[in-house]
Amino acid sequence: MTLPTLRLQKNQDRRLQAGHLWIYNNEINNTLTPLTSFTPGELVQVEASNGKPLGIAYVNPKTLLCGRLLTRDPNETIDTDFFIRRIQAALTLRQKLFAKPYYRLVYGESDGLPGLIMDQFGETLVGQINTAGMDLLVPHLLAALQEVIKPKNILWRNDSSYRVVEGLTEGVTIGLGTPPELCRLEENDCLFDADIWHGQKTGWYYDHRFARARLAHYVKDKTVLDLFSYTGAFGVQMAKAGASHVTCVDSSGTALKLLAHNAQLNKVESKITTLDSDVFTALADLKNQNKKFDVIIADPPAFIKRKKDSAAGTQAYLRVNELAASLLAENGVLLSASCSMHLSRDELLDVIRRASLKTGRSLTVLEQLHQAPDHPVDPAIEETNYLKGFILGRS
Repeated sequence: MTLPTLRLQKNQDRRLQAGHLWIYNNEINNTLTPLTSFTPGELVQVEASNGKPLGIAYVNPKTLLCGRLLTRDPNETIDTDFFIRRIQAALTLRQKLFAKPYYRLVYGESDGLPGLIMDQFGETLVGQINTAGMDLLVPHLLAALQEVIKPKNILWRNDSSYRVVEGLTEGVTIGLGTPPELCRLEENDCLFDADIWHGQKTGWYYDHRFARARLAHYVKDKTVLDLFSYTGAFGVQMAKAGASHVTCVDSSGTALKLLAHNAQLNKVESKITTLDSDVFTALADLKNQNKKFDVIIADPPAFIKRKKDSAAGTQAYLRVNELAASLLAENGVLLSASCSMHLSRDELLDVIRRASLKTGRSLTVLEQLHQAPDHPVDPAIEETNYLKGFILGRS
């Protein structure tokens, strides 16, 4: 099948030649190949300004980020076999890393499948499709998943705001089988049930798996404060690792109810107290009560979702780290993390430095944290490298 051509302007192939997969609408030669001539999600042959083939992409003329490269081979066919090869490669990597099938199976561009996120919970897959191009390819994707993974259930959590930008409808739908309300997973020798239908993203955050394992070394017989605790990934694991008591704070009563259930699964319910509260309010109240904690976990949601939010978001990170530092006991340990792509590792460290100075708490870096390897980083795509954090000691 011959695909239509998308021609780039002069010198606008540099990002692709350097290894990136994205194409912006101001890089297109709209005289030779007007974007308006394409339909959302359509497959195209991408060419440099001199006609040199660069590969096959899907396009969306309605978006600023209008193209994503699927392959650099201009002769490759984007069909079920294409998806089988990509998913098999992704699975092979995860099986090298983890003994059991609880991980991020597909991480978008890093696995050569831009627009697709997929987590595995044993026999159940939970995916998000965020682009019109990937949305049109779902029949091939489903066939490939059934060939390679052979799941019992597939749930599509297509309720991301990114879909609105792409001109797609939002919703949660069944792709295969009968996905359960709660999905069992194992992480760091703990059991959890994830709410895959109504929870945040796919219902679980596998990206902090190694950070949780590292922090467990610091909590034996210690009091722990887990901020933005969600359903207990950090808090329950710290209790099971030997913490004397864990206080979990979250503004979602639903999440805290599931946290209590997960605590019971791991037989640590007697060690955990939950606070249903805005985290900043709870921190201020705990400070007024002169409370101190041996270990504090500050892993907030993305305060900087867009570049224009940088100033306000940085202030929010500063505030939460200041309040956390003020509650840290002597010789205590603080885990501070950010999942905001628009806040760099150096910027987070500077936030911690400023919080340390303002509160008079001397904090030193003990360990640096990174997203788990089932979220691999493509060295040419900075956007795939989003999670950063530090374990810090107070002297």
